[in-house]
Amino acid sequence: GYIVTRFVTGKRIMPEDIVKPDYLARVAKKLRLFHRNGPKLKGEFNVFRRVEMLTKVSKSNNAKFPHDWDFIMKKMREAEKALLKDPYIPTPTHNELLNLNWLDEEVAGDIGEIRLLDWEYAGMGDIFFDLGNFSHHHRLNEDQIDIFLYEYFGEVTDKQYARLRLMWPMSELHEAMWGTTQTGISKLEEAFQGYA
Repeated sequence: GYIVTRFVTGKRIMPEDIVKPDYLARVAKKLRLFHRNGPKLKGEFNVFRRVEMLTKVSKSNNAKFPHDWDFIMKKMREAEKALLKDPYIPTPTHNELLNLNWLDEEVAGDIGEIRLLDWEYAGMGDIFFDLGNFSHHHRLNEDQIDIFLYEYFGEVTDKQYARLRLMWPMSELHEAMWGTTQTGISKLEEAFQGYA
């Protein structure tokens, strides 16, 4: 069930390390390089449509939803409406920037390339979902967000900060809906409800 394309000598980047300034700079530059130079991808990744799709699948499989689901959906619509005031340009995005998807290549006597793994959710999307997704998965604090945005853009504006902050909870909602969906469809012995 696996495809191995080539072996990269590397090591996992620990969660407490990837949030340090030098790693945040490397991550930001890696994402910017992909966003600017990546190939046009066949699929689309729109987090709002993904949440809707996962909701539909979850409901059709009798998954359990939180008691305040209508409120959550109302807030999602408000976030989408705010972001649509300045629509994004579809760009190649990764969309699953959790810690285990980063690898630090080991090169004797040099700093290797930082590698990004697991492209299952990659598609044409909003770069701010990637930035918010990384920030969410690594629980960046305000200083780390400033470093991350500065290393990506060369500056930090209120607009950039606001877009990242709107996509952060959308990343959390997407993860929660993935877990909710798994409670209804997965045959694995995992605590998906707790994850959701």
